[in-house]
Amino acid sequence: MQPYYWASHHGNFGDDLNLWLWDYLLPGFRDVHADTMLVGVGTVLNPVLLPPGQKKLVIGSGYGYGEAPDINDPEWDVRCVRGPLTAAKLGLPLDRGITDPAALIPDMPEFQNLPKIHKKTFVPHWESAEFGMWQSVCEPAGLTWLDPRGEAKSVIRAIAQSEMIVAESMHGAILADAFRVPWIAVSTSRSINNFKWNDWAQSVGATYNPHFVPVSTRAEAVAKKTKFWGMSFDGGGGQQPAHHEPASADASVMTRTSAPTAPAQSGLRGMAKQVLAAPSILALWQASRTEPQLSPDAMLQDKKQRFRAVLDEIRRDYF
Repeated sequence: MQPYYWASHHGNFGDDLNLWLWDYLLPGFRDVHADTMLVGVGTVLNPVLLPPGQKKLVIGSGYGYGEAPDINDPEWDVRCVRGPLTAAKLGLPLDRGITDPAALIPDMPEFQNLPKIHKKTFVPHWESAEFGMWQSVCEPAGLTWLDPRGEAKSVIRAIAQSEMIVAESMHGAILADAFRVPWIAVSTSRSINNFKWNDWAQSVGATYNPHFVPVSTRAEAVAKKTKFWGMSFDGGGGQQPAHHEPASADASVMTRTSAPTAPAQSGLRGMAKQVLAAPSILALWQASRTEPQLSPDAMLQDKKQRFRAVLDEIRRDYF
């Protein structure tokens, strides 16, 4: 088998962890069934991303973009999915929506007994990191900046070593919850996929009620088709609300895009940009002082046990 994951030029730790996670969860999987694709962590259950013609073993993946695949085709072997919303979308029993496979990462020896070195850490969505100036926003807001485009193990280690996580990145929250690090969800625009957030949150008994934080730059507003200092960049020319609320949970048809990294700014222009980012600084500071959450211990442990049982079944059937 070979693991499938959504790769991008900018990198995203929540996708890139597929490169090594399955070697821990299913040692030796690369040596069996060369004709089978292991579909694991990610919002990848989409016929465009996973075209016909190859056997697919689905373990904990999620739906969230485009059309749902027809899993009744014999080439699909769906053992479990990320959460109950994905299960319902695919016509599966809801108990097949166990949780995201990343919940088992804290069991890996290299991530155990790590010291706490960060107080409050902000993990943005990769799109925010790509187009915004959140590293500059974090310092005056009193948070440590963590780039989700970094090397996956380094990002995960930093999450585990934080006392609290403010997450726009869904896997920032998933890993925080798995490491029992309290977390707070934030959102900057409609670009955040609420379906996948609610899918995961419901799987572990958490809730997704993100605090709104305005975008930090004009480039970010353009990328997310939102407003920046009252100017609309929605592309339609119409009047838009000053602050977009997160999209509803059933707004599940999304598209993935990538674009070049915005150039760094310095001097007077950089200072002006910092001033223009003041609403982002204030909103992020306010969000970081709200009550964080964790999923119930018992529910998380139950889901991890059920996921391990699925892995045992796969070993019997494929190894």
